[in-house]
This record gives sequence, structure tokens and C-alpha cells, in this order.
Amino acid sequence: MVGYAFMGAAHSQAWRTVNRVFDLPARASMVAVCGRDAARVAEAAARLGWAEAVTDWRELIARDDIDVIDVCTPGDSHAEIAIAALEAGKHVLCEKPLANTVDEARAMVAAAAKARAAGVRSACGFNYRRVPAVSLMRNMVAAGRLGAIRHVRAVYLQDWIVDPSFPLVWRLQKEKAGSGALGDIGAHIIDLTQFVTGQRITGVSGLTETFIKERPLPSSSTGLSASATSGPAATGEVTVDDAALFIARLDGGAVATYEATRFATGRKNGLRVEVNGEHGSLAFDLERLNELEFFDATRPAAEQGWSRILVTEGEHPYLGAWWPPGHIIGYEHSFTHEMRDFIEAVATGADPTPSFEDALQVQLVLDAVARSDSSWISVAS
Repeated sequence: MVGYAFMGAAHSQAWRTVNRVFDLPARASMVAVCGRDAARVAEAAARLGWAEAVTDWRELIARDDIDVIDVCTPGDSHAEIAIAALEAGKHVLCEKPLANTVDEARAMVAAAAKARAAGVRSACGFNYRRVPAVSLMRNMVAAGRLGAIRHVRAVYLQDWIVDPSFPLVWRLQKEKAGSGALGDIGAHIIDLTQFVTGQRITGVSGLTETFIKERPLPSSSTGLSASATSGPAATGEVTVDDAALFIARLDGGAVATYEATRFATGRKNGLRVEVNGEHGSLAFDLERLNELEFFDATRPAAEQGWSRILVTEGEHPYLGAWWPPGHIIGYEHSFTHEMRDFIEAVATGADPTPSFEDALQVQLVLDAVARSDSSWISVAS
């Protein structure tokens, strides 16, 4: 695994757990984790369960005892690491969004296609696909329970940078992150709605906004702004969006609305997707991860109303391996399910999903939204 911060910790928990829960055709051995700081990556290896720590990802790719490279770094290094790993015959799991630019994503897709011909597999880590309630939602749509899909609405609301004294971390720098709320959390709801509906976005019109354009530079040792420790701090420019909103058309005839923001004060991780069809509606809320809302319009009017499906039954996706009905699971389980599907695909010679091609399509939507922002039309006075 390359990278050991937030996503690295989540992936590590999943790698540690997956074979203890699921009966799979191969076992994951956590051989080595890579990071630039020798002391910090050594501490992370011990804490997260990796056998070794290294400071150069090229060392991992050159080793014969490593079959899979798991990329958990900022987006500016995804393409370089993933392409080199695929060319070296390593299977690759890469965090989302796939890359920082469409050109980088296309290069990754080309490398993945060439590697696939030699039996080398790759996938992009959109973990919310693996929430059982989301998989159930997709299954119900595919089974025709909603009929023709008319409208999709999706929001992803956070508030972690509302405070203007929050430092200029890498996620707020375009050269490292690619984009802000649009790519970081907007990518999730783009993938999620396309996954659930089976329809792809074909056209968009959007806007983005950066509310706080300068932030304190972080202290190299603490990650906090210098003003928090030593008075006034030097500042740097925020070069990504704080919020992104857009409307879209899907190739199956549905229309959709999307909102991704880090400035929804009071919202910590508020992801919600609702799908409206001719025969009913389904809604998922990440803060009620074990539930799915269903409105069945085919029932008599006197019996209609939103119902709650508690997604904890053994027959629900993934849940047969976990706890008795009614015993809920959490955020971290989505990554365990991701690793479960990846291991099974690689071990059986199948193509894991979402593929790099799927992730490229999300990248194309992100790019289209960013470009459409320039076509803003003022209302006449």
C-alpha cells in the first residue's frame, strides 16, 4: 500500500479483516506500506498491521513477493504509481478520483487495458458502492421496482473547512488534489447515482465557488496553521472549489441534480441519493447507513407511504457474512466489501469493478462540470 493517512487506515482495516470474515479463493498478506517519512511510515506500519515500511514506492513495484499495489496517495501521484505498477505486472487498486486530469485518467485506462490482456487486473475504489443498502437499491432498480427512472437527486454535504483559520492542507491545492469538493466528494455521488440507476451522465451544467480564497499555511510539524501556535501566519491561495452544484441528463432519459460542498455548516458526512421512478422511489442516506427508504406507488392509495427497509438480513448484499438480523454495520465495512470483491475477482481472473474505464467516465463528468462553470449567464436587471 502506498500512503497511510485517512484512506490508508481505512484500507488497512479492510485488508486485516476481509479474510477473517469472508471465505475467499485467496488470502491477503499485508507485506509492506510506503510513505515518504521513514519514522512516520514505520509507526504506521506497526499500528496498521503491515509487516514492513519503505519510503520509495518503486521498491514495492520491483519486489517479487508483492502481487497487488493499493494506491492511497493524493491524486497527483495516482497515474505515475498505477501505470508503473501495471507495467510491472502488479494488480492495482486505486483510490478515487482516478486522477487529477482527464489526460492522466486516459493514460491509466490505456495501461489497464494493456495489462488486462496479460491477466493483470485493476479497479478504482468507490467504496460507497459496497454499502449493502446501496447495493440493494441498485438491485431493486434493476429489477424494475421503480419502472422508468425520471429524476435523480444527490447531495454530499460536509463542513470541515468552514473555519477560515483552517490551514491550507493538500486537499485545498489544485496541483495535488485536482479539484476540491467537486472531485473529492462530488465524484462519489456521480459514481453512486450511475451505479444505482445503470444510466450514465451525458450532459451537465454547473457552477463552482471558492468562499475562502486564502488560508494559513500549515505548520510542517503539526499540520495546524502557524497562527494557532505563533501568532499571525503566512497564507496561501486556495486553488480548488469549496462547493460545486450541477444539473445533468442521463442516457436513459432521467434528469438529475447534484450538490457537493464543504460549507454546509452542521453537516459532517451528509451523503443522500434519491431516485424517483414511474412506479415508486428509493432513497439512501449515509448517516442512516443500514436503512433504505422505499415508496411503492403501485400499492392502493390508502396504503401508500414511505417505508423503511432495515438492511441487515442475511439475504441482503454482503450481510450473510456478518451479524444476525438487526445488528448493524458501519462505514468501515464498505472497504472490507471492496477488498472482498477485489480479491475474488483477481483470484478468479475476472475484471473487478468499478474499472478504470468506469472511473474515467466519472473524471469526464468532473471535467465537464468544471468547464461548464465558465458559461454562467447573468440575469438582466
